[in-house]
Parts: sequence; C-alpha cells; structure tokens
Amino acid sequence: MAKYIYEHSNWTDFSWRDNEVNALFGLVRHVQGKLMGQMIALGFTVKEEAQLTALTLDVVKSSEIEGQVFNFEQVRSSIARRLGITTAGLVTSSRQIDGIVEVLLDATQRYQMPLTEERLMGWQAALFPAGYSGPYKIEVGKYRSGDMQIVSGAMGKEKVHYHAVKPEFVKKEMDLFLDWLNHDHSLDNVFKAAIAHFWFIIIHPFEDGNGRIARAITDMLLARSENRKERFYSMSSQISIERKQYYEVLQKVQHSSGDITDWLVWFLNCLHHALLATESATQKVLQKAEFWRSHENTPMNQRQRLMLNKLFDGFDGKLQTSKWAKITKTSSDTALRDIKDLVDKGILLQSPKGGRSVSYELNGY
Repeated sequence: MAKYIYEHSNWTDFSWRDNEVNALFGLVRHVQGKLMGQMIALGFTVKEEAQLTALTLDVVKSSEIEGQVFNFEQVRSSIARRLGITTAGLVTSSRQIDGIVEVLLDATQRYQMPLTEERLMGWQAALFPAGYSGPYKIEVGKYRSGDMQIVSGAMGKEKVHYHAVKPEFVKKEMDLFLDWLNHDHSLDNVFKAAIAHFWFIIIHPFEDGNGRIARAITDMLLARSENRKERFYSMSSQISIERKQYYEVLQKVQHSSGDITDWLVWFLNCLHHALLATESATQKVLQKAEFWRSHENTPMNQRQRLMLNKLFDGFDGKLQTSKWAKITKTSSDTALRDIKDLVDKGILLQSPKGGRSVSYELNGY
C-alpha cells in the first residue's frame, strides 16, 4: 500500500504547482473582496441577519457532515443570544448545540488570538460536554491515546480509508502545527486556511471532533484573511454540498509525497462556490429586510410573523394550513384564519397549482 504523507521525512514541507493554483487564488480573493464590499454597504439590520444565517448554516452543516442533525432554529437562537442580536422567535437550545456554537464564535470573534493547545482542548471539550460521542465515552480535552482509523462498511467488512499518525507522535506533530500556524506569516491567510485544514485532518489529534475543529480553524483563518469578525458565508455549508469530492481529494492527497496541489485546487474552488452562494443568499436577505420595512405598520400577530420569516428563510415543502397549525401549535381553524388574513392583505397568494391540498406562497417573492 502507498505510504501516507506523514510517513515521509519533512512531510510538512508542502509543495504545489503555482500555475494551477495562482489564478484560482486570485479569483477567490477578488470575489471575497467584492462580497465584503457589498456587505459593508448594507444596513446594520440586514448585515446582522446575513451573519446570523451564515453562522447558523456553518454549525448545522459542519455537524451534518459528521452525521449529527441539529435543529436550525435552536442553533440560530443560541448564536443570536451570544451575539446579542434581537430577533423574533428565539427558542431554547441544548447544551451540545451551545457548546458547538461557542467553538465557532470563539474561532471567528477572537480570530486574532493565537491558537494554543489549551484553546484547542477547550474547543474539543465543548463539542462533547457530557464526555460521550453518541453512546461511547471518549477522551475529552486531551489528545488521543489510541490509534485512529477512518473506516466505513458493515461490521466485519470494514474498509480502512485512513490510518492516522500514531498516538505517541501526536503531541510532537501538533506542536509543529501550532508553531507554524501562530508564527509563520509568509502565506496569505486564505492559503493558510487551506493548508491548516489538510494538515490538522492528517494528524487527527483527537478521538472525536477532528472534522468540526478543522472547519473551525478554517473559519478562524478566513476571518483573519478579511480582518473582520462578521461571517457572511459558510465554508462548512459548501463542504457539506461537496462532501463526496471532499473525501475523495483527501483520500488521494493523503498518499502524496508532499505535493498538495489537488487539495488546494479543490479547497479554493469550494471557497469560491461558497462565496457565490452567499451573493445569491444576500439577495434573499435584502428581500426579507425590504418586506419588513414595507410592512412595519401592517398589523400581524406573532404566529404570522414567525411563519413569514420561515418562508423567507427557505420553507421546506409547500405551506399548507396543516403545517401552519403544527408549527405554530394552534388549531386548523386558527391557522386558516391567520392565512386568510395575510391573503386579504396581499402578502400571501393561494398557489395556482391545484390538487387535493391547497397551498400558499409569498406574493411577489
């Protein structure tokens, strides 16, 4: 079997083919700068909303990659409370969600702070507040003491995708990594984010949580690249979309002898896609802000405001009376009265598509 990259001497002297990377890097930096310019020009409320959406997606999608599904509204509420953002419909969140949110906010709000071993340990402990990953007790707040394999497949037919650095070498490798991350300023921080993500994943220093921490480090370095706390796009959300290619390129480059061109090309393309997706999402945020501006004096109850916000944030499926009643925890009659009231005000339209169940949509959006 081909050697793993870390089995080569001086394996962290990474190299890449400039001709394949530089044009893509320039494009990413251009789109990144353009997006930041657009965001700075937005009103305070719209910027807050855009940041809240990006951070929420980051937490939800980063956890989804690891097979954990969290409630969007609970994550959003946890972030809003910690950032002091006043928003409608806040709900309580679990201890685990709060822990993951704290890691992301520590990475992005305190992006200029050095990444120390102690800070990393705190992040990993915050991901597993009870000391368990699912039903299994794990080592928390310290580097792993056992071997680490990435496997898939049914029990007895497992396929090993990766065998990480031996536990006795983890501390030495992490010291080298942290020294580079904190003291080497020769690279642009976008480049540094790409390399740091790969380097950390190769070491796989913890028993669990490595992927989420790698993505938090990426977010921290991208915040440094923009020199601002506000996050308006979600790299984790884009990685989730391109998950198959993410694992394929990691599996390929883990066997290289130091050339990480393929990883850098994939990472920069993924970041470019994340930035473009945010440009599109910003238009929705602007539409939502414009809607509430034009309806600030329109009488509406809390149920109606909640449901309209859900429609703007990307409602799953069609809006029907039964869904309205379920989400707002009210009767079908009350739900229908709420909907008819918004139809009379020209805010909702009955969908022209027929069928057994009548559905509704936003008028003009």
